[in-house]
Amino acid sequence: MKSETQKIVKIALSTLVLGLLLGWLLFGGSKGNATEEHQHTSEVSGETIWTCSMHPQIRQTEPGDCPICGMDLIPLENDNGSELDPMAVSMSKTAMQLANVTTEIVGKTAPVKLIDLNGKVEADERSIYSQSSHIPGRVERLMVNFTGEYIKQGQIIAYIYSPDLVTAQEELFEARKVADTQPQFFNAAKEKLKNWKLSDNQIAQILQSGTVKEELPIHADVSGYVTEKMVNLGDYVNKGKALYQIANLNSVWVLFDIYESDMPWVRKGDEVVFTIPSLPGENFKGRISYIDPVINPMTRVAKARIEIGNTGLRLKPEMFASGTVKAKQPIASEAITIPKSAVMWTGERSVVYIKNTTSNGVNFVLRDVTLGPSLGNGFIVKEGLQEGDEIAVNGTFSIDAAAQLAGKPSMMNPEGGPAMTGHNHGGMKMGDDKGTGGSDHSEMDMGDPGLENKTDHSDMNQ
Repeated sequence: MKSETQKIVKIALSTLVLGLLLGWLLFGGSKGNATEEHQHTSEVSGETIWTCSMHPQIRQTEPGDCPICGMDLIPLENDNGSELDPMAVSMSKTAMQLANVTTEIVGKTAPVKLIDLNGKVEADERSIYSQSSHIPGRVERLMVNFTGEYIKQGQIIAYIYSPDLVTAQEELFEARKVADTQPQFFNAAKEKLKNWKLSDNQIAQILQSGTVKEELPIHADVSGYVTEKMVNLGDYVNKGKALYQIANLNSVWVLFDIYESDMPWVRKGDEVVFTIPSLPGENFKGRISYIDPVINPMTRVAKARIEIGNTGLRLKPEMFASGTVKAKQPIASEAITIPKSAVMWTGERSVVYIKNTTSNGVNFVLRDVTLGPSLGNGFIVKEGLQEGDEIAVNGTFSIDAAAQLAGKPSMMNPEGGPAMTGHNHGGMKMGDDKGTGGSDHSEMDMGDPGLENKTDHSDMNQ
């Protein structure tokens, strides 16, 4: 009897242990599975987005292959730095260094524009003289035979035979015979010779010689260099005919071309520093004394004149000159200026990227600006920026590319949204087999109902 009782107890204990073991295996495993399912649910609730590195417009909530190129999808990084501003694109310090992004704080300065000018040396028009013949006749001798020869005032430059002069001398000799009784005839004969620019000394020499001179010398009226020879030996000339053009080169003009776009900056009195290629290593300075009031209709430029002394005649007409003028803004007030590298153009819009630093990191926001005159290496900003704003001045295209990949407002897509690339071969609807090779360009669903049926490619070509 006792042995049977012990046997029953052993069976009961074995059954209990086996039941506990089975219960642990069943309920313990279910608990682990529940935990795993809970963790998976948490991961899904975190909204992990999967995208294609070649086609960033692909956005899926689960991993897989790209429906366009077949590459494995990769998780899209969270944009933690722009949680406060959904329009901003965040960049880590490492990304900024790799993209060579640098920033600058905007400030107000007195704008100064460096304008490069090209021109050449010209003779002073006020010192150019036309040496003419005072009597009609034939050129018998030329004492100045080539352009560039220097002549002095009073120097004989030519001899002219004039029948009228021969007749006038004969009248003078006849009038001298009755000078005592009719002095008015004698004086009239001398005045006739004076009208042909003969001096009293020349008339006295004619009277003293008592013979008619067939050749009359022409004396230079001014000193200078012959810039043009307009007569040859044997030519017949009339009274007042120009024989030579003479220029005094002790002072010269330097005429610079001012383009129509630069005219608002250049004013009378501005100092110009210029060089002459044929005189290397030397700098010359002068102030603008005159600006043409009319633009040349062919070249679209106006001439700016600089008057400069020409000691030693080193500056010769037709020499080329290159100058620079530091032009100030016509309005004396200060203005906001930014470097050219900070601005991106789309044809109609000019944009910059504003840097913001938050507790979550650094992000950049696109902003439209209205530009004023160009400063050569920068621009004046009329609207869009305030003093103290920090903008990207280098690496702006890298920031814009990151904004396009993140679907944020960018230079070519000011409204933001999924990036559009040239690899989109056709219509695509997420979760539909048509996306793998369909040719229906009218269907496109990027996970945003507002983008369906939108295929306006004009935004990409702005």
